[in-house]
This record gives sequence, C-alpha cells and structure tokens, in this order.
Amino acid sequence: MSRFFPAPDECGRHTIFGAVPIRTFAGDHVQLSLVDVPAGGVIDWHSHPNEQTGMVTAGALTFYIGDEERTLTAGDFYFIPGGVRHRVVAPNGPAQALDVFYPIRDEYR
Repeated sequence: MSRFFPAPDECGRHTIFGAVPIRTFAGDHVQLSLVDVPAGGVIDWHSHPNEQTGMVTAGALTFYIGDEERTLTAGDFYFIPGGVRHRVVAPNGPAQALDVFYPIRDEYR
C-alpha cells in the first residue's frame, strides 16, 4: 500500500442513478471521481453542497447546469458550484468524465 500510488482495490466503487458506475479516490482535501456513463445514460437532476469541476475524457455529454445547457466532448471542462441543480446525459453513446469534488463527498469514499 502506498499513500502516493493507490491500488485499484483502495478506490471506492459505486453505482449512481441506477446504471452509472464511478470509481473514486480522495486525498486529504479533494476527491476524484471517474464516471463511465453508458449510452443513453442519465445522471438525473440533483444538487449537493460540494463544489464540482471536471473534464469530459471520452465521448460526449450534455450538461444541464442551473438554466444552461451545453454538450461537451473530450477535453472540455465544466464547473458546478455547490447547491446548483444539474443533470448529465450521454446522448450519442458511452462517455466518460473526471470529476473533482471539494470538499470530499464521504458517501463516495
């Protein structure tokens, strides 16, 4: 076990919104979440107090943040302030995003 190079079994693994698998890892103050959204997958409307920022790493995802909507592709960044309702859809096939949360979401450890 290494503090600096976590092994796969040291990461959290969860399924959110019924069919969306995520892998998570937290340091002392921030948390990463790798989200694999299946084709047609939906991360439905929700909000949380944590600030969330990230980048689409593969495919395309349509983000609904507050009253804005935008389809992002690999390499595009997004920002979701704490408390703001948001939703994400994979409209054209599977997609992946890397989220960063502050503070850490304990339920995703």
